[in-house]
Amino acid sequence: MKASELAAALGMKIVQPAGADEEVTSGYTSDLLSDVMANASDGCALITIQAHVNTIAVAALAGVSAVIICNDHPIPGDMVEAAEREGIAVLQTEKNQFTASHLVYAKIMG
Repeated sequence: MKASELAAALGMKIVQPAGADEEVTSGYTSDLLSDVMANASDGCALITIQAHVNTIAVAALAGVSAVIICNDHPIPGDMVEAAEREGIAVLQTEKNQFTASHLVYAKIMG
């Protein structure tokens, strides 16, 4: 499922659309960026509250297709710019990580 389709299906806002046509094949939920580097899989959606430029650097390194920022955390401009350069979609939801993770899992795996 494309990141844009996932966002539409789950009512998430697409904050940064570059990469929104990339396939999302799984999800990974973590706020510890070293954990993401070690364990996130290629093509996953990273579900987190870490809304800063370092999240995009780690997402690019790990091969993440989309970053989902939960709890409507504000997303700074430098994060959006970095995501655009890297071609990683940034989505935003008011839902918490538990709920967002469940919804992503159900949509992708269900």
